Amino acid sequence: MPRITVGTENSAAIEIHYEDHGFGQPVVLIHGYPLNGASWEKQERVLLQAGYRVISYDRRGFGKSSQPTVGYDYDTFAADLNALLEHLDISDVVLVGFSMGTGEVTRYLGTYGSTRVAKAVLMGTIPPFLLKTSDNPEGVDGAVFDEINAAVVKDRPAYFKDFLDNFYNVDVLGGTRISEQAWQDSFTVAIGASPYAARACVDTWLTDFREDLPKIDVPMLLIHGDADRILPYAATAARLPGLIKDLEFVTVQGGPHNIAWTHPDEVNGALLAFLAK
Repeated sequence: MPRITVGTENSAAIEIHYEDHGFGQPVVLIHGYPLNGASWEKQERVLLQAGYRVISYDRRGFGKSSQPTVGYDYDTFAADLNALLEHLDISDVVLVGFSMGTGEVTRYLGTYGSTRVAKAVLMGTIPPFLLKTSDNPEGVDGAVFDEINAAVVKDRPAYFKDFLDNFYNVDVLGGTRISEQAWQDSFTVAIGASPYAARACVDTWLTDFREDLPKIDVPMLLIHGDADRILPYAATAARLPGLIKDLEFVTVQGGPHNIAWTHPDEVNGALLAFLAK
């Protein structure tokens, strides 16, 4: 099981689990909350078939990575990503982030630059800034996140049930684009994540990425479902055109939050076309 050490907590090493398969230009897949790197299975297959090297990893607190109680902020998440890229010593990389992973992509490029990166993809994006403030009136009211935090603390499994129902828009897409078995698999992965991380990561969703965005100097693809209930389209994706210099925007009609699973043909087609340019 390939792992790298990215820090310590008291006497324990903090390790990041990663997978590295195939050959060609490297594509690094960064998963969303509350899943893990294996959630990219519908993308990994087509990317490998198209001749790309596919690298995925589990964010600290999730999957097979360590479950510390420190480091749940985007500066640390970006540093973990940087440590992986340096460990593998890869360049000409395409960074692909989904949901929380869009924060890693954005903060990494804003902090470390594009020396190793050729292109980037945001899917179901958190940036530019999710929290409603006096200078960000398009954001989401802070009371919403207070309620989420309280729900996670009160009954984490019950919270994940509701979260995943809206993650996949089960009331609309259940039985067609998302099976009960696939939903249950996501629930099992979510419950296996660190309980501490499950709550701590909610606070990271309020990170302000507006200063990172102008620093992005590589072509970027944005893919977002217009029926996203987790990261509402109007508060997130619809605001990014004009904030990123070289942005291609694909809207998935009727797409929920996890379009990578429910709408793989649309997602994979847009991704492969972008990579081929």
